[in-house]
Amino acid sequence: MTLLHHHRNRRDEPTLPSDRPDALLAVVLDCALDPATDAHPERRKDREQAILDLCQTAHFRPHGLTGPFILHIAVSGNSGLVFDIRTEEDVALHAQGISLTPFRSLIKDYALMIESFEAAMEEGNRAKVQAIDMGRRGIHDEAADLLIERLSGKIALDRPTARRIFTLVCLLASRN
Repeated sequence: MTLLHHHRNRRDEPTLPSDRPDALLAVVLDCALDPATDAHPERRKDREQAILDLCQTAHFRPHGLTGPFILHIAVSGNSGLVFDIRTEEDVALHAQGISLTPFRSLIKDYALMIESFEAAMEEGNRAKVQAIDMGRRGIHDEAADLLIERLSGKIALDRPTARRIFTLVCLLASRN
């Protein structure tokens, strides 16, 4: 198992205060992905940006817990998404699982959009890139709303946080 992670303050970019009860100090992807042989450079860049953004601006609040947190995200089997929530010392607090089944078609559509986007970028077709990007954003919004709904009462998160988590879920789901 390879752990891909990012910790706060790795860059000199502005972040929300780390003493917020809904802050993420680090995000760890538990997967069988070798960073050295990771897929397309744009996908690697998207992953790294999503993790960086989560560590800087996430609003992630598990019910009954106070952070800041370290979040491990994993796909368990073919149908489970697991949020392993830990203290800033990386001590396990709570694991929250949800089914990936409701997300499958969105994950598939998102993967197709990414492939189309990359092809349009290679072609240099600016109008097509913009149209595909709008479609990708729509899928992101729909998936974020679904994630917020599925985690309701378990983990509170805002839409930008849910969008970034969906980006990472797509990467994890494609590896399993």
